[in-house]
Amino acid sequence: MDGNDLSPGKCPVMHGGNTASGASVTGWWPAALNLNILHQHDSKTNPLGPDFDYREELKKLDVEALKADLRALMTDSQDWWPADWGSYVGMFARVAWHAAGSYRLADGRGGGGTGNQRFAPLNSWPDNTNTDKGRRLLWPIKKKYGNRISWADLIILSGTIAYEVAGLKTFGFAFGREDIWHPEQDIYWGAEKEWLAPSDGRYDSVDSPETMENPLAAVQMGLIYVNPEGVNGNPDPLRTAAHMRETFARMAMNDEETVALTIGGHTIGKSHGNGNAADLSAAPEGGEVEAQGLGWMNTKGRGIGRDQVVSGIEGAWTTNPTKWDDGYLKMLLEHEWELRKSPAGAHQWEPVEIADEDRPVDVEDPSIRLNPIMTDADMAIKMDPVYREIAERFYRDPSALDDAFARAWFKLTHRDMGPKDRYFGPDVPQEDLIWQDPVPAGNRDYDVAAVKARIAQSGLSVSDMVATAWDSARTYRGSDMRGGANGARIRLAPQKDWQANEPERLARVLSVLEPIAAETGASIADVIVLAGNLGIEQAAQAAGHDISVPFAPGRGDATDAQTDAASFDAMEPLADGYRNFAKQDYAVAPEELLLDRTQLLGLTAPEMTALIGGMRVIGTNYGDSAHGVFTERKGQLTTDFFVTLTDMRYSWVPAGGGIYEIRDRNTGETRFTATRADLVFGSNSILRAYAELYAQDDNERKFVEDFVAAWTKVMNAGRFDLDAD
Repeated sequence: MDGNDLSPGKCPVMHGGNTASGASVTGWWPAALNLNILHQHDSKTNPLGPDFDYREELKKLDVEALKADLRALMTDSQDWWPADWGSYVGMFARVAWHAAGSYRLADGRGGGGTGNQRFAPLNSWPDNTNTDKGRRLLWPIKKKYGNRISWADLIILSGTIAYEVAGLKTFGFAFGREDIWHPEQDIYWGAEKEWLAPSDGRYDSVDSPETMENPLAAVQMGLIYVNPEGVNGNPDPLRTAAHMRETFARMAMNDEETVALTIGGHTIGKSHGNGNAADLSAAPEGGEVEAQGLGWMNTKGRGIGRDQVVSGIEGAWTTNPTKWDDGYLKMLLEHEWELRKSPAGAHQWEPVEIADEDRPVDVEDPSIRLNPIMTDADMAIKMDPVYREIAERFYRDPSALDDAFARAWFKLTHRDMGPKDRYFGPDVPQEDLIWQDPVPAGNRDYDVAAVKARIAQSGLSVSDMVATAWDSARTYRGSDMRGGANGARIRLAPQKDWQANEPERLARVLSVLEPIAAETGASIADVIVLAGNLGIEQAAQAAGHDISVPFAPGRGDATDAQTDAASFDAMEPLADGYRNFAKQDYAVAPEELLLDRTQLLGLTAPEMTALIGGMRVIGTNYGDSAHGVFTERKGQLTTDFFVTLTDMRYSWVPAGGGIYEIRDRNTGETRFTATRADLVFGSNSILRAYAELYAQDDNERKFVEDFVAAWTKVMNAGRFDLDAD
C-alpha cells in the first residue's frame, strides 16, 4: 500500500469537515437558535491579545509621514496592477467608499469602522470587484506602520487622501477604527442565495421602494447602493431615482447629500467593462490557493489597464478623471444622452454629440479619446426634479458643491464611528455635527450618595427605577456606537413617545427624577442610571444579598437641538425580550429578536441569561406582564426564574398567541405563564446549561454578581469618555 494514500476513506482528518461545506453539528437542526452572533468577535480570533491598546499605538503614529506615503502611492503605478492615467485616486476613492458604503441606519451594521472589507462576504461582493487590488497596493504601507495604523483607518484614509490629491479640500479625518479579525458571518445581508438576484424578493413591491425589507438598504445582494444599470438592470432613470432616495435614506443621507456624493464619487476615476465578465476568475473567497486571495483575474486576456471588467460599464464620467473639478456636472447637464451597450454588454448612457476635446483619453494611451459615460443613477440626477434642482445649484456654485461633498464624504466615512470621544488625530474637525449625536460633558463633581438618598426617598418602585434605566440604556448599538443612557435622550422626541418606553410611566418617573437632578447638580442621565442601580441594590438586599452596583458619574444631557430625531426613529425598539415586549407579532421569532438586541448591546450569551433571569423576577416586564415572572417573590433579585424553569415538577403547554402555561404536573394548576423569549432558556441546550448553572443551590451569589456586572456593562455602554480618561 502506498503510505501517501490520502484518499477520502483514508484521510486522517474529517473529510470536508473544516471547509464551509462541511456539516456542522447544528446543521442537523436548522431551526435551532444559533448563538454565534453573540460571539462572532471572540477574543480568541484577535492575534493582538487583550493588552493591545490601539489608541496608545496611534499616539506613536507619524501622521504626516503616513499621509506623505499615501500621496506618493497615488501616482506610483505598479506593473502588476497599473493605475488608470497613472493615478490611483479613483481606485482608492472607491475602496474607501465601498468600505463605508455598506453602512445602514436601521441597525447600524456595516460601514468602514472595522476593516470588514478584508473578509467574506464583503471582500467577494460583485460590487466590490477589484477592491482586493486596492488593499494589496496599500499593503506595503500597512506593513511599514504596523500596529500603529489599523486596516480600517488606512482604507478610509486612503480615500480621503485620494480626494486631496485630486484637488478637493476635505473636511477632516479621524483615526480610531479598530480592526476585527474574523468575518461578520451572522450579519443579515438578505435572503437571496445568488449574487445580484432580482430585487423583487426584497420588496413587497419593487415599485414601492419604501417596502424594502428591513434592515436592508442595498437593492440587491452584493451591491452597496443601487444597480448602476437601473432597477433589476432595466434602465429607467426616474424609477432609479426613487430607489436611490430610499437606499440613501437608509444609509442616513438626505437628497442633497445623495446628489453631492453621486457627483463627487463620479468626478474622479472610471467604470470598467472592457471585456467579458465570464472570463474572470473566482472572487477572492472562492479562489484557489495559488490565487493568494486575489480574485476576478481575467483568464483570457491582460485584464489590466484598459482591459478590466468590474461593473461591466465602461468609461469615465469626466474629461479629466484624476482632477477634482466641475467636469461631471458640465458633462451631465450640457449634453444629451442616449442608451448604448458597453463591450461587456452592460447598459450605459453616452452623449448624443460631444466635441472630441471634451472626451476623456484612454487610461493607457493619451492619443486615444473615448466617449464619457453615465449610469442610470447619474441620469437620475439629471431627470429627477428634486435631484436636478440641487445639481443645477451646485453647477452654478462650485464652492457649494465642494463643501457639500466634503461634509457628505466625512459623514459617509465616519458615520459608524460613534461620538467624537472615539475620534483621534490632528485632523479631527472642531465642529459638532448633529449626526454625531453630540452630548455635552456631564458633571462628575457632585455628591453621589446624596443623590442616591434623594432617589431612595422619592417613593419610586424598584420596577419603575430599573425599567426606566434599562429603557434609557438599551438603545445602545455597538454596530455604530449610537444610543445608550448618555445624553438622556429618553426624555426627548422621539424616544419619549416610543411605545416600548411606556410614555405614561416614563413621564411619571421623569417628573420625580428631573427635580432631583436640578437640585443636586447631577445630570438627568446620571440620575436615571443611578436610580436603576439603586433599584437593583434594593432587590438584591430583599433577597439577602448586600451588594453595591458600580456607578461612574459624568453623563451629559443632550438637547433637542443636538438630537437628529429622524435618525433616532430608526432605533425604536420594536421588540425587547429583556422586558418581554413586542410591538406586534413578527415573522421572526421573539428569541431571534432577543439575540439581535443582545448582539447590538455587546452582551454575551451568559450575560444575556443573567439579565433576563434577574429582570423577570425584579418585575420589569412591559406593562407589568406576568409572563416569565417565575417567582412568588417578585421584586427580589433571586434565582427563581432558573429554578422554576429547570424544575421537572412543571410541564410547559402552548396556550395560543405565543403564550405558554407552566402547569403543575400533579394538579394541572397553571402556576406561571411565559413567552418564547422565556422558554428558550430551557429549550436551547446551550442556554439551558447557563440556566442550570444559575439554578444550582450554590450559585445564588454568583448570579447576583453576574447580573450586576452585565447590568453595569449596559449602563456604561457608549461611555467613550471613560475610555479616553
